[in-house]
Formats: sequence, structure tokens, C-alpha cells
Amino acid sequence: MTLRRIGTVAGMAIPIVGRLGVGVPVGAYEPGTDVKPVSGFHRRWLGKVPAREPDAEAWQLLRDALAGGDVTLLTGAPLKNPGMLLEREPDVRIARWVAQGGFAGDSVVPPEHRLPTFEGRETCPTFNFNGAPDAASKLLESPHVGERVLVSKNVCHGVVYDGAMPPPPCRRGGSPGMALVRDGTGVYLARRRAGKAFHAPLAAAVALDESVCALREVEVYRERGAWGARPASGTRTRISVSVSVDHARFLDVLTTTE
Repeated sequence: MTLRRIGTVAGMAIPIVGRLGVGVPVGAYEPGTDVKPVSGFHRRWLGKVPAREPDAEAWQLLRDALAGGDVTLLTGAPLKNPGMLLEREPDVRIARWVAQGGFAGDSVVPPEHRLPTFEGRETCPTFNFNGAPDAASKLLESPHVGERVLVSKNVCHGVVYDGAMPPPPCRRGGSPGMALVRDGTGVYLARRRAGKAFHAPLAAAVALDESVCALREVEVYRERGAWGARPASGTRTRISVSVSVDHARFLDVLTTTE
């Protein structure tokens, strides 16, 4: 399975890939619009970044990347760009989709792995799926999407970089990417000492190695603006949701995979 590198947010993505010394095409949902889809933290970290034009519309970059066949789509934001792709190219094939999003409630998560914040709940609003709920539903239901792995909100909230976690990179001579993570988390923690939930890094680690999280087959549903999951077996949707995380394995994947 291939993880093909593209960026789908113009602006801040360009200086980040520049610091990594890699050539990655960067797309935007609506090129030419005056939208600032990043927080003040990014500007404190990266400084003033001049405006740049994206290489293409994001859905076009996704289409071209997925044309390679056995490719993993990793998402960590509202699903407007994949949703646009499915609108423009309804027959596009996505072999594997790993998403940071969704929610696994008490009927899915064993008692020993439940976080106090979410115990007693079966559904919960999630930012990434509710940012484009119709697109999320399309991706969950499309017959052209193969394996679907959801790194659920409740599991993500159990992985926090707060200084107690070994600071990335954990080893000397870490990759440029991990050096960038170290710098970014340092800026973040200077103002928010409680820590930074590692939502997207956890999903990225699962995309590389599914053993980072325990997964359970489910059917996903939405009711009154909240998302949930029901235990299932032998479904044709091939949807799995995370119910717990192996912290040691996560750190190993995060700090050693190039």
C-alpha cells in the first residue's frame, strides 16, 4: 500500500514542505479566495508567510494521486476536498482511507480503555466529520472506497504531548520531519502547558502501522449532529474504528519511520 505525499491546504503547507526539503504539490479547496484556514499558532511558529498560489485545486491533486491504484488516503481535517473529489469523479477508487475522525462509544470500547471524558456516551460531535458531514457520509458509504480505518476522537484524546511524553525526536539524528514536530510543539506548549493532543500524528502512525491502535469492525451512524459506531461483523463496508492505543508502539512509529 502506497502513502503518496501531497498537501491539500495552500499557504502554511508550502513553507512547511520547504523546510523539509521535499517537493510536494499543494492544493486548495477554493484557489483565489481570501481564506485563512490556520490558527494564530501557525503564524507564531512559522512567522509571516507570503501569499502563494496552489499548484491545483485539491480534488484534482487527490484524483491524480489516487490514479496510482494501491494508495492510502490519510485525512486529518474536515472532508471538503475528498467530498469534492467524489462529486467530480464519482467512480474514483480509494483503496484505503485512514481518517482522524468518528467516535467509538461504550458499546464498542471496553471499560478498561474508556476515557473519563467520554464514558457513558454512545455518540459525540466530531470536528472533522461535522465540518463536511455529507462528504463524510459519502466516503463511509461509497462502494468505491475499500478499507476504511477511523482513528476515533475518544482514542485521539488519550494521546497528549505535554512534556511527559518523550520529546520528539526521541533519538539523536532524528528525521527533519521529527525536528519540525519538536519545534512546533515547543512553540505550542509555551502558551498551552496542559499539552497538545496528537490527533493527526496518531492517525498518520496508524496509516503506517495499524498495530498502533486496536481496531474493531463497526457500522458508523450519525444522529442529531453526533457520530457513533455499532459493533458489526462480516459487513461489506469494511469499516474499523480505534478503541485503544499502544503508546509505546505509537512513539516507535512516530520517531523511527522515515
